[in-house]
Amino acid sequence: MTTAALYDWLLFAHIVAAMVWLGGGVMLAGLAVITVRSGDAQAVARFVGTLRLIGPAILAPATVATLGLGIWLVLDSAAWDFGQTWVQLALALIAAAIAVGAGHQARVTLDAQRAVERDDQPEARRQLARWSWGYALVVALLIAIAWDMVLKPGL
Repeated sequence: MTTAALYDWLLFAHIVAAMVWLGGGVMLAGLAVITVRSGDAQAVARFVGTLRLIGPAILAPATVATLGLGIWLVLDSAAWDFGQTWVQLALALIAAAIAVGAGHQARVTLDAQRAVERDDQPEARRQLARWSWGYALVVALLIAIAWDMVLKPGL
């Protein structure tokens, strides 16, 4: 396999992983808002249970793959390096998105799950609403990363 072919496959996988992370998160956040607004306690409980599965099974691997493949792309390319502004900005933004996901989102998901387990429906709804706002921040960071990847400021 030539270097160009490897780079193309890495880029493809990087974009697919980012699509899963961003697209999956947007769908989950939208469904969370709909679920919270519905006022249906059983729907909230089901959704919170789903978050405990989807986060670790889909969003976390997509996050790791996006970051890992992005780093590999920089290492594989003679045109890119870690001293470039757009690469540094992307790494800072992805670190912020991961921090929000690991720090805020994971904790709020656990708090929502605990509320569901003790049948505290208003608290479960409140925590799910907090999760939605947290993921809105993650989405904003991911959109900023996409802007950075496309426009490559500083080049």
